[in-house]
Amino acid sequence: MPGTLILCAGPIGNLGDAAPRLGEALASADVVYAEDTRRAAVLLGRLGVSVPTRSYFVGNEAERAVEIGERLAAGETVAVLTDAGTPAIADPGLSAVRAAVEAGAVVTGVPGPSAVTLALAVSGLPSDRFAFEGFLPRKGAKRTRRLQGLGAEERTTVLFSAPGRLVADLSDLLGAAGPDRPVVVCRELTKLHEEVWRGTLAEAAASWEAREVRGEVTVVLGGAEARPAGIEEAVAMAASLIDQGVPASKAAASVAATTGVARRSIYDGVVRRRSDGRGAAGDGGAG
Repeated sequence: MPGTLILCAGPIGNLGDAAPRLGEALASADVVYAEDTRRAAVLLGRLGVSVPTRSYFVGNEAERAVEIGERLAAGETVAVLTDAGTPAIADPGLSAVRAAVEAGAVVTGVPGPSAVTLALAVSGLPSDRFAFEGFLPRKGAKRTRRLQGLGAEERTTVLFSAPGRLVADLSDLLGAAGPDRPVVVCRELTKLHEEVWRGTLAEAAASWEAREVRGEVTVVLGGAEARPAGIEEAVAMAASLIDQGVPASKAAASVAATTGVARRSIYDGVVRRRSDGRGAAGDGGAG
């Protein structure tokens, strides 16, 4: 009978944040695959757990995933422990989950502290909807496209950054999103030298360039202001509603209330679409 894979979220800094259930889960495992075996040894010692450990990091993840799959197929309980945060979330773990699924093993986990949600909570930026980007690509077209997307992103975005890359990341975000976008830089969350810096991208780029950056860094970027809808976009929105059976006048009124575009302009645009043969029926006037 296949075994069980336990994804174990490790403390993001302060070992006191480790929940009792984390110790119980690790103690129940036949083996612990850890992103950093030295740091894992410290945590296991703190929790009073003695279990064999194996390394599992980006450099050997593919090889170890095969190993994990074999152990799970043999009925073992395998724990995956990342250095800080949750396995598979911008950390090794995805390959282990896929191996477990292929082996028909149970996949479960122990939730824990998250730099993503903590940084978002303390940032003071809107958090009802947000995006998580992990680390930005280091260079090339992929980085350029990602930055362009962030420049237009209306949701608050959480990113990770390495100490040696923070200045470049902030500078490129400044170029993509503009000088006035709010940003919060969180450094060493939950640790002794925790710091939460707030300002604009222009201020951040200047301030952090003059400093030596140390520790784990999480960046929270405010969203772009919503772009006002143009007449063509408003007409398309109304046409979509009409296709769903909404009368043209009501569709025009609804879209006008949402976008701020004049109702008459929307209705006239819908009529033009119909006369051009692009669909959308009328119902006797915009009122």
